[in-house]
Amino acid sequence: MEQDPQLLLSLVKTEMPFGKYKGTLLYQLPMFYLEWFKRNGFPKGKLGVQLETVFEIKLNGLEELFSGLLKL
Repeated sequence: MEQDPQLLLSLVKTEMPFGKYKGTLLYQLPMFYLEWFKRNGFPKGKLGVQLETVFEIKLNGLEELFSGLLKL
């Protein structure tokens, strides 16, 4: 997949479009919810890439990236 330079910025600006956390910004989704997607499969397309990216950032303890992005 081609890298999208706007991907990280989209994580702090995009809301979850469905489910229990509809309307929650992706970076604010709880880890257990992202773990559920990891076990059961991330959605196809851009949303799946975004959710998987948030999961990896949180899994690796890099949440401070989000505070930097919020300033942009």
